[in-house]
Amino acid sequence: MSISIDDFIKICNNVNIIDIRNKIKYNNNHILNARNIDKSDLILNPYKYLNKNTTYYIYCEKGLSSLRICQILSNMGYKVVSIKGGYQEWLLRK
Repeated sequence: MSISIDDFIKICNNVNIIDIRNKIKYNNNHILNARNIDKSDLILNPYKYLNKNTTYYIYCEKGLSSLRICQILSNMGYKVVSIKGGYQEWLLRK
């Protein structure tokens, strides 16, 4: 499942957001209230970060990695949504 930036902007203040970009990019700038979780750690240990009863919105730089991560996590039973276009699209719309 994925969501457009325009639809995400409407709800972004009331959701759980995860930034899977590297720590340097995250520390440089990120979507407000986003948590930075390494994508490898998120895939290997999702139970450390996610609750199966909660929906999470995940983004990367351009939306490709987050889409793959969301597919994997969804198959594990987690409620995850990839943000189309990722952080680059966010910068264009904010």
